[in-house]
Amino acid sequence: MRLVYLSPVPWASFAQRPHKFVDWFHARSGDEVLWLDPYPTRLPVLADFLSTRPRQNALQDDIPDWLTVLRPPALPIEPLPASGQINRFFWKACFSAISVFASLGELSIGIGKPSELALQVLTRFPGTFSFYDAMDDFPAFYSGLSRGAMERRERLMAGKVGKILVSSSELYRRFIDFDDKLMLVPNACALDSLPPIEFCRRRPDRPVLGYVGTIGHWFDWGLLTEIACQNPAATIRLIGPVHNPPLRSLPDNVEFLPACSHAEAIEAMLGFSVGLIPFKQNDLTASVDPIKYYEYRSLGLPVISSSFGEMACRGGEIGVFLADEQADLHDLVGSALACHFDVAQIQAFRAGNTWEVRFNASGIF
Repeated sequence: MRLVYLSPVPWASFAQRPHKFVDWFHARSGDEVLWLDPYPTRLPVLADFLSTRPRQNALQDDIPDWLTVLRPPALPIEPLPASGQINRFFWKACFSAISVFASLGELSIGIGKPSELALQVLTRFPGTFSFYDAMDDFPAFYSGLSRGAMERRERLMAGKVGKILVSSSELYRRFIDFDDKLMLVPNACALDSLPPIEFCRRRPDRPVLGYVGTIGHWFDWGLLTEIACQNPAATIRLIGPVHNPPLRSLPDNVEFLPACSHAEAIEAMLGFSVGLIPFKQNDLTASVDPIKYYEYRSLGLPVISSSFGEMACRGGEIGVFLADEQADLHDLVGSALACHFDVAQIQAFRAGNTWEVRFNASGIF
């Protein structure tokens, strides 16, 4: 069964859930994948013109022979009425490529993000097995007209596909009306990116509480500042691009390091004592199952997190420490620093939280 996959992220971005899904699909079936990069599904905002285009990942030049990547052109008008009819003229080459691809074998359609193009592909290939893999609450990323249009498109698409996979409990609740085709498939960790376990049990002499990732508007600077103030003997190390800088000066024990490759990020995490996930609790984070959690734990690190999204369900897990409003952050950090995992525990976590385990358990095909 060949797969057409309309991705929520470009192939040339760092490997995320969509990349892991198509890797798993090909490894399982041996069949080819036609990958469609995303296009703008909201109206432009001022920040789009002020920001610089991100550097393309090396993956852009590393396309396997079983995968074909298309980049559909489109005007950024999707929330407007008749946008689908207008952009349809730009998608003629995509429709032709999908038709040729479908003529070579049995077809399935995977959708990683609601869009007018996805709806038109579903309409053009009736009776084809299809699924929606929701890894985020996409309407929560938008506002105004764009948000309303995305909500309507998502509900319409959910009614058309044969299966719905969701990455978090909150997303499961959002799609509960479709419970006959709904499956919870949490995120996971890529084992091939991890070092041997014997490298994961070393801890720095001075406590290092670390975070790796983009620092956006979901990052809770207030919580981070309180953790730093109440634990002056620990280094708070933040690694990644800062798109939402703090409004006030930070304690002296907070340090910043620049963005790096994923391999370098894993290496940097080996220098942490504890992994941090200090995210705000809002509509956007309510549906998030952070891959950072799986990476930290697969490296043998305890995790201090705010009580957001799927992390709010993990308060009873060994090695997870939730920084809620009642928490004494000095005692919380002390408890996290005292938490150590042995080799068997790290092995068990890795074995139970791979992408292969997740997608196999879904029974999607």
